[in-house]
Amino acid sequence: MMHQPLQPSPEHYPSYRPPSRKQNPRFATAQHKETLAKAFHAGADLYDEIRPEYPSFIGKLASGKRALDIGAGTGKLTLSLPHDLVFACDPSPDMVRVLQSHGISCWRGTAEDLAVASGSIDAVFCAQAWHWVDAQATCLELDRVLTPGGKAVLVWNTIDVHADPWVLRLTRIMHSGDVQRPDFKPEVHQPLVISEVHHDFWQQTLKAEQLHTLMHSRSYWLRANEKTRQRMTGNLNWYLYEHMGFQPGTEVKIPYRTDAFVLSRYAG
Repeated sequence: MMHQPLQPSPEHYPSYRPPSRKQNPRFATAQHKETLAKAFHAGADLYDEIRPEYPSFIGKLASGKRALDIGAGTGKLTLSLPHDLVFACDPSPDMVRVLQSHGISCWRGTAEDLAVASGSIDAVFCAQAWHWVDAQATCLELDRVLTPGGKAVLVWNTIDVHADPWVLRLTRIMHSGDVQRPDFKPEVHQPLVISEVHHDFWQQTLKAEQLHTLMHSRSYWLRANEKTRQRMTGNLNWYLYEHMGFQPGTEVKIPYRTDAFVLSRYAG
C-alpha cells in the first residue's frame, strides 16, 4: 500500500544545537581531505541509486558546444547537460565504471589535471565535488582549458536543514547535510571570479527505509568501521520508526537547497 508523503508533527521536534555556520567543510590537513575523498572509490552503484538529480536550469548557466563535468560521480548532472558534446571525468574507477555504463564519454582524472587540450572546452561543471579539490590549482586548470568567454559552474545539492526542524537531527544522525551555512561562497582564485549566484529549493520524496540507503552513500558511512555503522543504523532506526513514528513504506519529503555559482575570467 502506497502512503502519501508525510510531514512530521511539531511535537516530535527535538532540542538541538543551531545549524552549521561554516563557510565550507573543514579538513584537518590536505592528507585528511584526500583520505576522506577516497571513500568514494567504492559504492558507485548505491550512489547512483539514491542521490538526487539536479534542477534542469543548471546546464543552461554555461552555454557552448563542448561541456566537461569534473568530479562527475555517476553522472547525476552529466546526463542532464544540453550541450552537443558532453565529457566527464572522476578520480574514482568505480564512478567511471558507472559513467561508462550510461554511455558517457569519460575518463579517470582530477580537477587539477584535466588531460584535455588548452582552450578546448566551452563550459565546465563541477557538482558536489569542489570542496574535494585544490581550489587554486583547479582555477588555473580551468583557465587553461576554457575557451575565450567560457564559464565554469559549481553546484551543490544540500539537504536543507533550515526547512524543517526535524531534518537537522536527521542529517546529524546520518552525518551528512549540515556542513555549510546558506550564504556560503566557495573558494575561488584568480583569474576566475564568481559572476553569478543561483539558488533553488525543492524536495526529494523517499520511502522511510531509503533514508538508510541515502546514509550509506555518504563519505562518513563509507569510511566507517562495522561498529560505527551498527551504531548509525540503530540510531536512524530509532529516529525514524520510534521517535518519528514512520512505518516502512511511508513516503517522506526531504527538502533540498541547490546552490550554483558561475565562474568567469576576471575582467578587471
